[in-house]
Amino acid sequence: MGGTTAALAVTGVPALAATTSPVLAWNQTLLRIVRTPGAHPATVHPTRSFAMMHSAMRNAVSHTPSAWAAASQAAHDVLVGLFPTMTTSFDAQLAAELATVHNPAQGVLAGRWAARQVLHTRANDGSAATPPPLQPGTRPGEYRPTPPAFAPAVFTHWPAVRPFVLARADMFRPDPYPPLASPRYRAALAEVASLGENTSTTRTADQTVQARFWAAPIWNYWNEIAQAVLAHSSVRTAANVFARLNLAFADAVIAFYDAKYHYRIWRPISAIPDWTSFATTPPDPSYPGAHSVISQAAATILRQTVGQRQVLTVTSEALPGTVRHFTTFQQAAEEAGLSRIYGGIHTRLDHTAGQQLGLDVARVALR
Repeated sequence: MGGTTAALAVTGVPALAATTSPVLAWNQTLLRIVRTPGAHPATVHPTRSFAMMHSAMRNAVSHTPSAWAAASQAAHDVLVGLFPTMTTSFDAQLAAELATVHNPAQGVLAGRWAARQVLHTRANDGSAATPPPLQPGTRPGEYRPTPPAFAPAVFTHWPAVRPFVLARADMFRPDPYPPLASPRYRAALAEVASLGENTSTTRTADQTVQARFWAAPIWNYWNEIAQAVLAHSSVRTAANVFARLNLAFADAVIAFYDAKYHYRIWRPISAIPDWTSFATTPPDPSYPGAHSVISQAAATILRQTVGQRQVLTVTSEALPGTVRHFTTFQQAAEEAGLSRIYGGIHTRLDHTAGQQLGLDVARVALR
């Protein structure tokens, strides 16, 4: 990892001051970790770490009047458990935050308890398993590795990871993919063939920007969006919203990998002869679309917890310095999902099924 300091120093993601809500500060710390190459285990999905940290903070603040200290200690202890080589930096952040609290002892105890509970509960959840290899498909419609790297499929073990709030991974599995000869499939493939081609003349300039703008891990964007809308919220409110959001993300990832590896649908670049996508295709099956799942879950939860209309200014992780503006969470979610069609890596079938899956998971997380 290049040492603790290097692991936590990421360009463009400034550390938050000790006077910032600890929920936001520790969220930003974890964002810096997952954005640093090699800092997060490659075969453990980052959403699991966010869900563990935020659920511990929520549980901690619900058991003590000392919410600030409880949230700080809970986040610290979970991250020490997940990333022990970075303990020195975590200790420094915790010390700075507790220094602003009068008599933090009760909150510290609650935070330690909540962190122990979460770490114990998730200790044998299946996330440490070795991902089994996926045999490439040979028949039309079956997933196979994609250019340019032809990398093996990732997170093949994730459907077997125990969910946080869902009863089981396949609880909301999307309907079967339509036949390749069906009008629905032909229309969806024609759309991505036109809009998602590397040299497309039908994709607008703004659609090209959208494809590039949303190209980074989608849960990072929505955690940043949540930070912006919760910047002036109480510690308890922020802890509750971030926990619901990230528990939904973690289970949405388990659920969409269940569907991806159940159906094993090929990507557009495998389906369209002599064609190159605008964006590089991720190494996993196409159906459903991850951006659509996560974004719909996020929009649903944020709409229910902080209100429908928000003036959102979203900064791109993939296009540094580029921002886009939205008036509702749903508007941002819709654009994020459709951007993957413009990038040539998903069809509208993936997008639609992904939105429904994200909505279903979000409803459970809200309960």
